[in-house]
Amino acid sequence: MFTGFNISAMSHSKDIVDTAMSAGSFNTLVTALKEADLVDTLKGEGPFTVFAPSDDAFAKIPADQLNALLADKEKLIAVLTYHVVPGKVMASEVVKMDSAETVQGQAVTIKAENGKVMINEATVTTADIETSNGVIHIIDTVIMPK
Repeated sequence: MFTGFNISAMSHSKDIVDTAMSAGSFNTLVTALKEADLVDTLKGEGPFTVFAPSDDAFAKIPADQLNALLADKEKLIAVLTYHVVPGKVMASEVVKMDSAETVQGQAVTIKAENGKVMINEATVTTADIETSNGVIHIIDTVIMPK
């Protein structure tokens, strides 16, 4: 499944941002959060559910498009907040849903079948990484709002 993510190093005492930073697999996501000034928000009380794209997910975006996204703060905020759902939604709840309203305002579609969970076109590769202010589900593709 997903390699390079040391869940044993995670702690419920770390918030979403600190968990992502210490994982070492979310460098692009952390950079994007800093560019969008969303670090303090995701270090806040929450709770939040974050469908977090790994560095491999961001690597699927051509470099010129990714650089353009990182330079466009308004669009970057829209993309990043599209990966966040208010509340703490564990995998056992996610699989019962067919959509979820995001912080960005649009809903993501959810499909659970054949042992896989899809968030739009992204596959959840690791679920239920609990943090002090929510939960992270790792996805293999950056999802874009319409």
